[in-house]
Amino acid sequence: MAFVRTKTVKGRKYRYLVENYREKGKVRQRIIEYLGAVEDESMVTTPTTKKITFEEYLNYEDGTNNRYELVNGELVLMPPASFLHSDIIDFIADLFKALSREHKLDIKVKTGDVGVRTGVNSSRIPDISVIEGEVWRKMPRDASAVIEVPLILAVEVVSPGAEQIERDYTDKAREYQNSGIREYWIVDPIEQKITVLVLDKGSYDKAVFTGDDVIGSPTFPQLNVTASGILSA
Repeated sequence: MAFVRTKTVKGRKYRYLVENYREKGKVRQRIIEYLGAVEDESMVTTPTTKKITFEEYLNYEDGTNNRYELVNGELVLMPPASFLHSDIIDFIADLFKALSREHKLDIKVKTGDVGVRTGVNSSRIPDISVIEGEVWRKMPRDASAVIEVPLILAVEVVSPGAEQIERDYTDKAREYQNSGIREYWIVDPIEQKITVLVLDKGSYDKAVFTGDDVIGSPTFPQLNVTASGILSA
């Protein structure tokens, strides 16, 4: 299936008709026709493609540095984080790395570059993934960085916008629960609260922390950090 892709070259936007194809097991992209420069910004649209499988997603390349999640076979572009978003992610990741060193926990802490499979043809990229050390060591070094077993902990930092809020509070909560992720944090700088969801008998129990509340994490009882400490990072 062909679709239109827009590419920026030296500050100008150009449109191409492209299609995906497979080569040596990887999904690649080729130009069918050059459609000319974009004179009207309203012409710029988000490309849509045919649905792909999880296996195709693992090998997907479109010639850009874009990151995509896979949702029911459809690629979803992940936009860059805001500076506040990025600072909160770094603070939490550093917190867990320090906890790992202090208490000799066998975990791997990754930020925004490791995916987790959440369905037959779905894969998410949490802002923070905490992974069993043994699981991480077994991953082939040259394979796409997507974990296919439940994470210990996933963290998402909420971005402004109804779609983003719905995604983190509803869509990802459902997917993370159904895929067996033990604990899921929704860090919300908009509402100034942190929601901790803990898996219990197949469904999440919820606790909300604000202000000087110390975050309660059954998975990491060694933690000693307040909601405001994280949100003001």
